[in-house]
Amino acid sequence: MGTAKTFILLAMLTGLFMAIGYLIGGIPGMAIAFTVAAAMNAFSYWNADKIVLKMQGARELTPETTTPMLRTFANDVASLAERAGLPAPKIYIIETPQPNAFATGRNPQNAAVAATTGLLGMLTREEVAGVMAHELAHVQNRDTLTMTITATIAGAIGMLANFALFFGRERAGLIGSLAIMIIAPIAAGLVQMAISRSREYEADARGAEICGNPLWLASALEKIERGARASVNVQAERNPAMAHMYISNPLNGQGADNLFSTHPSTTNRVAALRRMAGEQMNTSLDESGLARRAAGPWG
Repeated sequence: MGTAKTFILLAMLTGLFMAIGYLIGGIPGMAIAFTVAAAMNAFSYWNADKIVLKMQGARELTPETTTPMLRTFANDVASLAERAGLPAPKIYIIETPQPNAFATGRNPQNAAVAATTGLLGMLTREEVAGVMAHELAHVQNRDTLTMTITATIAGAIGMLANFALFFGRERAGLIGSLAIMIIAPIAAGLVQMAISRSREYEADARGAEICGNPLWLASALEKIERGARASVNVQAERNPAMAHMYISNPLNGQGADNLFSTHPSTTNRVAALRRMAGEQMNTSLDESGLARRAAGPWG
């Protein structure tokens, strides 16, 4: 259902772009705007992972990392990737007390996952496994590609909206051009946010399958939301446009599942995971090298 919803939303976004483009400049104007927006987003697609990791102050865990907790964390992520049938991703750590995590990279072969020190310090090993399984699900579902396509079309709509006032009067009139200029970017943004929320639900479900226990991720999401309210992620606050990448909104603890939210309500996500746990037998990750029980927060 999540994949079907994403397809429908992408179709709506494409239809909105084509309609606005035709109203303003006909087919030639629409083609020019799309070409420029696609070129801009193609550059971002190939370089976004490096840019994002640098902007968030992430440092890579290498084989030379000797801290026991970080070595165990890296081994657990590698085990989860193997369970999911994915290549081992690069692993990064972000120094901030706020618990959170995200994934980036243009495909599974060039993927990277990042976790904050706050995540490792606040959550149990099982809960961390649930969070990283969620991020690996984003990699497996190629959500970075989906969001790049979405950004390309939304960017093209924004460009067309800017052209409306200067080139759209002949077709749409002054009032129509003003309406396009104001309403079109808002509509595109709402669809883009809806797609982002849909991908989070999909990653929750697949992540629960990868780690083997939906309740691990459910418990982690509740702790992450509380942690987001209690601490500030300085890097995320400096770059709020990156907020949608995290497993939970790093800018505040508000969980309303509304039109203007980049993340679904934590309450809704936890409820879905608990339903999922009730429909399947809980399994352990002993065979993959992860502990069945954890004593408490690693930190």
